[in-house]
Amino acid sequence: MAASDDDKSTDRIKDSAQQIWLAGLGAFAKMQQEGSKAFEALVKDGVGVQKRTQQAAEETLAQAQARMTGFANEFSNRAAGGWGKLENIFEDRVARALEKLGMPSAQEVAALQARVEALEAELKRRDGAAKPARAAARKTAPRKSADTASKPSQRHKSTGG
Repeated sequence: MAASDDDKSTDRIKDSAQQIWLAGLGAFAKMQQEGSKAFEALVKDGVGVQKRTQQAAEETLAQAQARMTGFANEFSNRAAGGWGKLENIFEDRVARALEKLGMPSAQEVAALQARVEALEAELKRRDGAAKPARAAARKTAPRKSADTASKPSQRHKSTGG
């Protein structure tokens, strides 16, 4: 019985190996038939994965660009504020130095300019009122005779020598 059990066992192993071999050949044949379809499906899946990955990368890049733009704007605003403070400090120091030198401030110069303009306007107004009075005075003033106007002056004769 031992020999026949060994033979049955060997036969079962051979049958099992034969079935595994046939299953492998069947899978190989099926893959040859279905291979192009499977390859196309894999390519399609790969394209989908690539699109999703590219879209995620673009979104991440857009977020990074937005953050960098925000940082740049914040830095620019801070720098502008710093320059404004520096400018104010400089203007204050220049104003104090000019004051020590006795120079008038911008407000004092503006006030003087306004006074000069007001005085000029007053002079024009008075000059306009004085012109008719001068014209009236000329009409009433006595005229010089033609003899006195044509005679050369004494001073002129003595210097001509």
